[in-house]
Amino acid sequence: MNDKKKYLDSDSLMDFYGKDSKNIEKIKYLFPKLKIVIRGDQVKASGETNEVDDFYKFIENLKTHIDRYNKLETKDIVLIFQDKLQFEKSNDSIIVYGVNGKPILPRSKNQKLLVQQFHKNDLIFAVGPAGTGKTYLAIALAVRALKNNEVKRIILSRPAVEAGENLGFLPGDLKNKLDPYMQALYDALLDILPGAKLNKLLEQGKIQIAPLAFMRGRTLSDAVVILDEAQNTTIAQLKMFLTRMGENSKFLITGDITQIDLPNKKNSGLLKVNSILKKIKGIAFTTFNRDDIIRHKLVSPIIEAFEKDEK
Repeated sequence: MNDKKKYLDSDSLMDFYGKDSKNIEKIKYLFPKLKIVIRGDQVKASGETNEVDDFYKFIENLKTHIDRYNKLETKDIVLIFQDKLQFEKSNDSIIVYGVNGKPILPRSKNQKLLVQQFHKNDLIFAVGPAGTGKTYLAIALAVRALKNNEVKRIILSRPAVEAGENLGFLPGDLKNKLDPYMQALYDALLDILPGAKLNKLLEQGKIQIAPLAFMRGRTLSDAVVILDEAQNTTIAQLKMFLTRMGENSKFLITGDITQIDLPNKKNSGLLKVNSILKKIKGIAFTTFNRDDIIRHKLVSPIIEAFEKDEK
């Protein structure tokens, strides 16, 4: 007779239990010879040693499935029990699975190019209009690297420059003051990672979100570092940020040179950086265009109309 305990990941308990604890009922049904008690994040099984060992291997497979797909359904439990559920290996283009198991993969020519450049280079610039998925794809690549233990953390940064309006005094602590500038990054993260999982990673410091001004003096090693809205940095700020690179780090810089919010648009570092760095090996540039826009169908003609008006 064997009696063992195992603990579940607290940030994925809702997925493990399922709606109305249906998953728990199915798990117990599949192991009728064991006495199984599941409370909170604790799983306890009693019975013959070989059956208890098989049960805990099964639980580990369920945990792996949840970590990969961010969901667990009763049909998945049965297939995993029968050893018939195969992880998708045929579609190598899938970067990571988002919330509810949504596959996240490049959907345009230049998005595919960005993924290729990420694998081959340590510093990548992704420049193009709104809606082309630059930031979203960059964060997906960073999350995959973190999940695969290729890096120890993800660092996301933006310059705190307001887009045409003054937010004025913002109440609260430093995080409350910065959140409006960082919301686009949170939105992307919440589409890729369940809220509980994201909060845990933020608390552990494995995902860090900070304004560009907080980068000075740091050495960023073992990390994927993303600078978003880089069109709103000066060349001096961009130089400061790029020289933060440490060992085993990848830097992704995204921006849209048609949406510069600096008082003098000509001061944008993103306008000048290509000519300065383009000949350095290990640095890649991806230029997105209207063909890469994956937002609402109206976004592309809106951008085209504004471009014509500016000309």
